[in-house]
This record gives sequence, C-alpha cells and structure tokens, in this order.
Amino acid sequence: MDDPLERFTGLYDQNYRNVLRYALQHAEPVCAEDVTSEAFLIAWRRLNDVPDPPLPWLLGVARNLLRKQAGADRQRRLIIDRIAALSTEDDLRSRDPGEHVADREAALRVLASLPERDIETLTLVTWHGLDAAQAAIVTGCSARAFTVRLHRARQHLAKAMESFNQRQANVTAWQNPALRRPSASNQGS
Repeated sequence: MDDPLERFTGLYDQNYRNVLRYALQHAEPVCAEDVTSEAFLIAWRRLNDVPDPPLPWLLGVARNLLRKQAGADRQRRLIIDRIAALSTEDDLRSRDPGEHVADREAALRVLASLPERDIETLTLVTWHGLDAAQAAIVTGCSARAFTVRLHRARQHLAKAMESFNQRQANVTAWQNPALRRPSASNQGS
C-alpha cells in the first residue's frame, strides 16, 4: 500500500483489539484505552518506521507507555506520601479546627487527582516555600511562565475541591433519606 491513510487504517483495524487487550491486562479500562489510542497516534506519526508484522512493535509501544504511566503514578504517590508526612495528626489537633476547610485525607485525595505538573507547581510554592522566580528555576521556565502555571494550578485545585465537595454533598444527601428529592413515582402517592 502506498497510501499512508489506507496503510494506517489497515494497521488499526487489524491490531486495535490486540493492543487494547494487552493494555487491559496491565491497566484500568480508561487508562488502557488512552494507552491504546496513544500507541496508534505514535504509529501514525512514525508510520514509515512500523515494521511488518506490526503487532510486536505496537505492543512494545504500548508497554513503554504503560511503564511511563506507572512511573508517573508512582511519582505522584511519592509526592502525596511526602506531603502527608509533613503534617501529622498531632499537628492537625494542635491547630484551630476552623483553619481546616477540608480534612487532611480529603485534601490529599483532591491533590492526588491533579496532574503531576500542577502538584509540582503547588508544592514548590506551598510546601517548599519558593517564590515564583525560584520555582521557575526548578521547573526550567521563566518567572512569568511559572506565575501563569501557578495561577492555572490553583484554578485546577479549586475546581477539584469544588467537585470533591459536591460529590461528598451528594453522598451525604443520598445517605440521609430526609434530604433526598422525591421521585416522580413517589409524588403521586
């Protein structure tokens, strides 16, 4: 086949299920789908490098993507563990409870849900006490770019907290029958 689109379409049609099946063996379904999509994106970009038969090469790409993701997940867990180690239960008890908007575990859960870049940005300023210029040196960008990055990370954190709090409110409402909205079938009774 000389047409790249036809070649890629054939490659995709013949191998997608096998690559997805491989990814599902090593990751959750959503992650496996992302890895599979990214593997085929790489195949499209490097179509001339894809050997015949393509499946071993595609599985190797998927394996590398899974390893990369596992490394990022491991790094995220390490950061969260380090953050958790910075404050103990005694620290929390010794402070005024009114200072804590969310409990420690919830805050850590919300922080863990953020992209690694946002976690790094927030922790450089918050836990490590760096100013924008110092943190910019660490991340390899300008102070102005870091300030924008910090602003966005704070927005992402605020949205994640809002989403978490809404989920918690929904769980509380569901657990308390008095707070549940009547369903259409119950209104006629």
